[in-house]
Order: sequence, then C-alpha cells, then structure tokens
Amino acid sequence: MIDLGISKLALIGAVALIVIGPEKLPRVARTVGTLLGKAQRYVNDVKAEVNRSMDLDELRRMKDSVQDAAREVEQSIHSGANEFEKQFSEIGQSLAPSEPAPPVYPQYKHPRKNWRLKQGAMPQWYKARNGVRTKALSGAARVARYRPHKIN
Repeated sequence: MIDLGISKLALIGAVALIVIGPEKLPRVARTVGTLLGKAQRYVNDVKAEVNRSMDLDELRRMKDSVQDAAREVEQSIHSGANEFEKQFSEIGQSLAPSEPAPPVYPQYKHPRKNWRLKQGAMPQWYKARNGVRTKALSGAARVARYRPHKIN
C-alpha cells in the first residue's frame, strides 16, 4: 500500500489549498471523500461476492461427495438384500413341503368382562380415608341410614 504519514498528508493538504483555493476546498474534499467511500464499498462487495462463490463451490463439492457416499451405501444395501433373498429362496426351496400347511389361527379367548365386578382405579385405603362410598345402598337402606333418630 501507499505509505502516507502525517507529514505527507499535510504537504498534500497545503498543495491542494494553494491549487484549489480556500473557497472550493471543502466541496472538493467532500467529493473526494464520497468517491473514496464508494470505491471502498465496491471493493468490499467484490470481495464478498468472491467469498460467496468460493463457499458455494465448496458446498457443491461437499454435496456431491455426500451424494456419492449415499449412492454407495444404497448399492451395498441392495446387493446385500439380493444376496440374502437368494440364500432365503435356496433354503425355502430345499425345505419346501409337498403341500402347503393350512393357516393357523389363534384360539378365541373371552375378554372376561363382567360389568357387575368392576375393579376401581382407586385403592381401598384411599377410599376409606376420604369417605368414598364403596357399596351402593338401596333407597330403603339410604332412608333408614340417614333418618333422624328420635330422642326420648
């Protein structure tokens, strides 16, 4: 890069002041500053674009390598499956009976549902502690139980 020290910048400023003049110098300095800023942004954009293209190329190469590996794995699985199928068919042909066996069905099992004997989800000790009714009372038994007693 160009080595610009304080002394060189002061010399350039003095020459610009003499050549351009004190009236136009601020406007020229602003214009030069905006042009330098635009040039820096352009250079940074070009660098970013180059980096993106390099990253894209790298990602494409990585994608291609992963796809190749996946194809190799798929081919090895297919070849292993074909070999297994061949061996299985050879074993099946050597052990094949003369006539096929009838299908075997499981024996019917009753589900053992009895609506009179429901099993509660709450344990008995919990029901007893919290006063939950465990037995149904008939209407007459309920009246007899909750009838107020006569005090003599």
